[in-house]
Amino acid sequence: MEALRLNNVAIIGNEMALAWSDGREDYLTLEALRRACPCANCQGEPDALGRVVRPKVQYDDRSFQLMGWEIVGGYAIQPRWGDGHATGLYTYEYLRSLSQS
Repeated sequence: MEALRLNNVAIIGNEMALAWSDGREDYLTLEALRRACPCANCQGEPDALGRVVRPKVQYDDRSFQLMGWEIVGGYAIQPRWGDGHATGLYTYEYLRSLSQS
């Protein structure tokens, strides 16, 4: 099975458009993308007993302004948001799962 590749990323209005190597195209609103940030600051991380305590994340208008992104190692995108948040690595598989939600 061939590895999933991202052929193109573009911002169209308030959405991120993703074109994949298998011909599929997905569109995610920037707000939904930010709210789904997978980083530990947004989603929490397990403590020594395996309990995940999710932090309270507060957003403002800049939180949903995408300032840019980096492709990381051919497997993820790392967005930079207007409020300075830039620690989320969105794997390609995770991005595809978000578009199916």
